[in-house]
Amino acid sequence: MVADSHTIMDGKVHVYRREHSRFWQCAVYLNGRNLRVSTRQHRLALALDFARDWCMDRFADEWMRRRGVALPPSGGLVQGNFAATVSRLPDAATRVDSAAKGPTFRDAAKAFLAEYVVMTQGERNAKFVEGKTRYLRLRLLPFFGDRPIGQVTAGLIQEYRVHRLTAPDEAAAGKKARLKPGQQPRPYKRPARSTLHQEIVTLRQVLKTANRKGWIYAVPDMTAPYKSSGKVTHRAWFSPDEYKRFCDAAKARARNPLNERWRPECEQFYDYVLFMGNTGLRPDEASNLQYRDVSVVMDEGSGERILEIEVRGKRGFGYCKSLPAAVQPFLRLRKRNRSDPNDVIFGKVQRELLNAILDELDMKTDREGQQRTAYSLRHTYICMRLMEGADIYQLAKNCRTSVEMIEKFYASHIKNLLDASAINVRKGPAKPAQSRKTPSATKALANA
Repeated sequence: MVADSHTIMDGKVHVYRREHSRFWQCAVYLNGRNLRVSTRQHRLALALDFARDWCMDRFADEWMRRRGVALPPSGGLVQGNFAATVSRLPDAATRVDSAAKGPTFRDAAKAFLAEYVVMTQGERNAKFVEGKTRYLRLRLLPFFGDRPIGQVTAGLIQEYRVHRLTAPDEAAAGKKARLKPGQQPRPYKRPARSTLHQEIVTLRQVLKTANRKGWIYAVPDMTAPYKSSGKVTHRAWFSPDEYKRFCDAAKARARNPLNERWRPECEQFYDYVLFMGNTGLRPDEASNLQYRDVSVVMDEGSGERILEIEVRGKRGFGYCKSLPAAVQPFLRLRKRNRSDPNDVIFGKVQRELLNAILDELDMKTDREGQQRTAYSLRHTYICMRLMEGADIYQLAKNCRTSVEMIEKFYASHIKNLLDASAINVRKGPAKPAQSRKTPSATKALANA
């Protein structure tokens, strides 16, 4: 228990002495931690002087840490004199000159790729790992180039964001000079939010690599300014009526293709649409799917024939159980292609045919302007299962995702998930107050 206590430096430093102790101690709360030390002094005046000097040293350490400044090679802090300590530190110009002689951003990027490929081997998708190289080669290295890694500050990172979100005038002028007579230049397309996010993530990983190697003192602040919580939107999908129109158009194209030699591709695409809409697979998972990964089984719970699929894709290995409507498309695929068990079922997504049918139906974008792709078939499957009352946890397991992702990106616009009886609750009329007399009291009044 504290027997005596004093505060100095506007109450930031506490000097106290515990019971049964002759030495004073001091404490200061700094950077989320409560730092304490014994002054080894039994006289209060000497203890206060020690506490003041010790606290100034701690403030100086924090000041240098936040600015990424190293101690002077000739010596450390000047005990008890913060101003003298600061005067012995190198000025900003000296720090910039020394940073200009250090490793460059290109060196840090090479070190990061060398580590990342080895550390994630077998743990991440090969295309995902390749994307890191693409972000560096196409976006980050042209902007940061051979700039010293110590000069990559929070301000420079914000300049990169502005650069990516602004139309490049010089590049647009160069493209315009190469256009044919009468040809109009394509409007500049801003990068998607997810694309810019992945670029910033790659940049952060490069800076962390430089920090681990001691090339920089700390990773700069990379949070986006002027950014609050993002707008809640649902991903592009097909409503039940739109999905029926899309399937009918794909079926009509399979029966009557524009060119007879395109019939196999059109039939393959129609079965692809039905298969994806009744299984909820990701496009990359469907592209890697082989005939040996799919089995036609009898579901014990419903008594119907379904597909049991072994999925290998973004989240590694998992299982998927389809709707009964996915059985016939798979049987047609297996009969038409006459393939071996090790052959791929679909292979590359037929984007040209998908976009052609969407353009014919004027369904390429939804009402929010989001483009529909092959991924929209997965979103349609999840939304329709929710509308039919499927258990959200079982649905998340079957789609190899999380309940949080489904609630955030799929369930926010499903009106079937709102229970009107639980929302439109009305309080009834107030009941009259009842007498609180106990039976014994009532009996006593009766006998009075």
